[in-house]
Amino acid sequence: MAEFGTETKQHADGTRPLDGTPAPPTPSPDGHEAAVILEGARTTVDPELRSAIDSLPGSMRRIALYHFGWEHADGTPAAGNAGKAIRPALVLTAATALGGEPARAGAVRAAAAVELVHNFTLLHDDVMDRDPTRRHRPTAWTVFGDPDAILAGDALQALALRLLAEDPHPASSAAAARLADCVVELCEGQHADTAMEKRDPGEVTLDEVLTMAEAKTGALLGCACAIGALYAGASAEDVEALDAFGRQAGLAFQLIDDVIGIWGDPRRTGKPAGADLAVRKKSLPVVAALTSGTPAAVELAELYGTPYEEGELERTALAVERAGGRDWAQAQAADRMARAVQELARAIPDPQDAGGLLALAEFVTRRSS
Repeated sequence: MAEFGTETKQHADGTRPLDGTPAPPTPSPDGHEAAVILEGARTTVDPELRSAIDSLPGSMRRIALYHFGWEHADGTPAAGNAGKAIRPALVLTAATALGGEPARAGAVRAAAAVELVHNFTLLHDDVMDRDPTRRHRPTAWTVFGDPDAILAGDALQALALRLLAEDPHPASSAAAARLADCVVELCEGQHADTAMEKRDPGEVTLDEVLTMAEAKTGALLGCACAIGALYAGASAEDVEALDAFGRQAGLAFQLIDDVIGIWGDPRRTGKPAGADLAVRKKSLPVVAALTSGTPAAVELAELYGTPYEEGELERTALAVERAGGRDWAQAQAADRMARAVQELARAIPDPQDAGGLLALAEFVTRRSS
């Protein structure tokens, strides 16, 4: 476990690398390159997504269109937020980096399939976590009920596999198998997460929660990168290197996401501040704090050992911070990004060719919402 009291240099954005670990390169400090890539992915993939969703039966289609922000609950059109498109952007950018524009063009359907699986997990996660809002609007289960939200998620997963099954691209079969394996891993990670919530705060180790986070978040980002590599006709070694890159970037993503879940601004995140603390979620910063051996860890364990009471959020967040949870999570995010860069260099040694993937990885670890 990382030492909590180590003096570290802080980046301008607040992230802190582990002592002696160089910060990963920043292809675009202002995030402009990533924003362009994400916008391009959204524009390219959305028509394929809309076409797939339009093929659903009316009841499922209505929920999916609401979830993606394309319709209001009453079925009228909405110019909503369908998400950042990070995963389809990784598919398309990996395909481009390894195979050029033809590979990118051929991978659009696969990118849509990955985005459908991601949204299947969101629909189910919101039900299990009882999250009331996502993307600045009520979650699907709060509008349509638990059964309908779960079934809509199931339908999105089926659509994803159908897109790949019907894709004539020679890599589609391998991509479908990889995506199916990823879904199993996602389920395993979600099961581990829900099981941890039933355990005493002192029983959960940092290694356990890191393994769970890799399965829940890193697996799909790694799968997205690997599928892009498959569609580019890359070697098995390069496919695995891209998978490892995505997994490490995914862990960095989850670490920052957990920090935002405690200290993020609701006006930017679209979620209530401190919601994870209120439900006593054993997120990465919390478990790091609980296992720090500090006096603040004792206070945090006492708080987590009892149901949440109104007005405790600030005290609980402060205990996590004083016990080193926030600093540890930010340092780990920087460390995981450095590892991601090393994995990427195995497959794409030219920094210029790897620039798009680096920009996306930087984006997910230097965000505030």
